[in-house]
Amino acid sequence: MTVSHWQRAGQQAREVDFLVVGAGLVGGAAAYFARQAHNRQVVVTDARAIAQGASGRNAGFMVSGLGVYYHRAIEQYGHATAREVWALSRRSFDHWRAFIAASPFPVPLDNCGSLLLAESPAEAAELEATARALEADKIDIRYYPRDPLGRGYHAAIEQPLDAAVQPYLLARSVTAQSGAEVINNNEVYRLEAAGDRVLVYSRKYLFTARYALLCINAYAPQLDPYFRGKVRPTRAQCLVTEPLAAPPLPYCGYSDYGYMYYRSTFDGRFLLGGGRKYYREAENDTSDDRLNPAVQAYLDRYLQRYFPDVQAPVAQRWSGIMGFSADGLPLVGSLPGKPRIGFAVGFNGHGLALGAAAAELAVGKLLTGSAAGAFDAERFE
Repeated sequence: MTVSHWQRAGQQAREVDFLVVGAGLVGGAAAYFARQAHNRQVVVTDARAIAQGASGRNAGFMVSGLGVYYHRAIEQYGHATAREVWALSRRSFDHWRAFIAASPFPVPLDNCGSLLLAESPAEAAELEATARALEADKIDIRYYPRDPLGRGYHAAIEQPLDAAVQPYLLARSVTAQSGAEVINNNEVYRLEAAGDRVLVYSRKYLFTARYALLCINAYAPQLDPYFRGKVRPTRAQCLVTEPLAAPPLPYCGYSDYGYMYYRSTFDGRFLLGGGRKYYREAENDTSDDRLNPAVQAYLDRYLQRYFPDVQAPVAQRWSGIMGFSADGLPLVGSLPGKPRIGFAVGFNGHGLALGAAAAELAVGKLLTGSAAGAFDAERFE
C-alpha cells in the first residue's frame, strides 16, 4: 500500500464523519452498523472496488465456528470462548440472512448445511471427539461414523444450519444497504492521530475523519506496523468446472482439517479449493495472488481421487489472500496511540462465519467503548 508523489497529483482535502477502509464483506457490514445503528455519516474507500479481494474470491461457505475442530477450540481457548465464538458465527449468519432478505437485488443462498469429512482414521477420531463436544453443548449436528457420501472418506459431521452463498453479490448488497458513499480505486497509505480527529492519507484524498475503521484483513500489516506478527497474509486457491448434468454434492464440504473444501455452485458447476497445507513455504506470508501451479495440480489430483464422476473440464482457476491471526481468533480494537482508528481483521479464512458479528463489535467498540469479547485485540497487550 504505497502511493508515489506523482500519483498524489490532484489529491483533495476532505472531511468525513466515519471512514471505513476496505470494501469487502466486513467493511460493508461495518458501514451498515455505523450508519444504521449509530447514525454516523459513512464513507467507504478501497484500493480497488467492492469485494475485489478475498470477499469476492472465497468459496462462499457459511460454516459455523472457527477453523479448528470444536473440541480443539475448547482446549486452546477455553470452553467459554469456544461457545462465545460459536454464538458469534450464528449471529453473523443471522445478519447475512437479514441482508439477503432485504437486498435490493437477488443474492443466491442455499441453506444446504455443511459436511465436515475425515480423510484418515486419525481425522475420524478428531471428528468423533468434536461431535461429542458439540452434542454436549446442545449444538445441532449429526455424526456419521462412516462416509455418508461413499467417496472414500472415513467419518463426517453434518451441520444443518450452515449454508452456501454468492459472496460477491452479498458484499455488494450489504454495502448498498449501508447507504454509505463508496470511493473506489483509492489506496490508503498513511494514518495519523490529530487530537479528536484522524488523518487518513489516500491517493485521491487526505481525509480528516472523526473515526476510521480498518477492514482490510490480510493487508493490515502493509498499512500499520501494529499488525506485524499479528496478521499473516496467506494465499488460498480454487478451481471451478464447466456446468455438470447433476450436482455431485448436496452440501458445502470440508475435509483434511478444513484445508480442503468443495461445493456445487448456483449455475451447476463444481468448486474445489485448498491444497495450501502441502505448500506452506510458497502460500504463507504472501500477498501475491498469482496461481501456484503445484497447488492447482494438487487440486486436480484431489478431484480425480474423491470426485471421479466430475468429468467436466476446469473452467476457471483463481486465488485470493486471506488474513490469519497469530492465535486463530479475529482482532477487533483500536490502534495504540490512535484511539479513533479501529480495526476488524484476521479472519483466518472464516470471514463469512464471523465477519458480520466482528464488524458489529468493532463499530460498537470504536464509537462507545463496548467490549469486543473473545475478538478483543487487548488480549495481545
